[in-house]
Amino acid sequence: MDRFNAMTVLMAVVQEGNLSAAGRKLGVPLTTVSRKVADLESHLGARLLQRSNRSVALTDAGKSYVEACKRILAQVAEAEAAASGAFTAVRGELTVTAPVVFGRLHVLPVVTEFLRAYPDIDIRLMLADRMLHLQDDHVDLAVRIGTLPDSSLKAVRVSAVRRVVCASPDYLAIHGTPFAPEDLAHHACVTFTGLGNPDRWTFSEQGTDKVVAIRSRLAVTTAEAAIDAAVAGLGVTRVLSYQAAAAKNSNLLRTILEPFEPAAMPVSLVYDGQGTLPLKLRAFLDFAAPKLKGRLAAG
Repeated sequence: MDRFNAMTVLMAVVQEGNLSAAGRKLGVPLTTVSRKVADLESHLGARLLQRSNRSVALTDAGKSYVEACKRILAQVAEAEAAASGAFTAVRGELTVTAPVVFGRLHVLPVVTEFLRAYPDIDIRLMLADRMLHLQDDHVDLAVRIGTLPDSSLKAVRVSAVRRVVCASPDYLAIHGTPFAPEDLAHHACVTFTGLGNPDRWTFSEQGTDKVVAIRSRLAVTTAEAAIDAAVAGLGVTRVLSYQAAAAKNSNLLRTILEPFEPAAMPVSLVYDGQGTLPLKLRAFLDFAAPKLKGRLAAG
């Protein structure tokens, strides 16, 4: 039995959630996937998966074995990368992930410049507002917005973004400008649900959180829609500073309640800090970090 291959099949089953999906991902028949997992269980003398018609779940033995498989396969991948020159030449493919709007506005332009400077590196840029797992989703580097949990991952902080409240000049001329969070009780609000609760916003006053109720005339699932509605004069909205920068610079929106903004959220480049860092990743970090710092400082 090829144990490395069997480990790879098992990891695909766990990541995809069932044997059929793992087979499709690997391009092998379901019977092959089932046989390789069964052979592995027979070799170990332990049940790794609890199977049902539509899904699988790891047993206790399976959980510990899968964690060991992750480490082993990562070490094998590193050894193969070293043998192929990933640690001696700036070449290969990088997978980078970032939030959708931030990625389009700031990461994509930096990636474009980087690719011109490094013709032997290819990049797969995955823009997603869900948080991808670096190992499970085979991601080399992630752009994260917000406080990072303690982990084995390394992070390079490049900037910070604020949660800003803004409205169009026409709306403020008609309805007046709120000067304190409590004033929002008399205003229509447009809420971007990805940033918080649609019926209350949290502010900061003298270092203490302050929650105020709001009337959400419109709740939307994207920042672009919230900004468009606010520009159209529907009401006051709250988004991240970089999301509103273009509308603000064009005088389509004005920021308000700035003294009550919560603490800024860090923007970080996150990567796996274990083992030797491939030159392609080091090159991207050294190139992208100052570029992003400059772009966000200018915005």
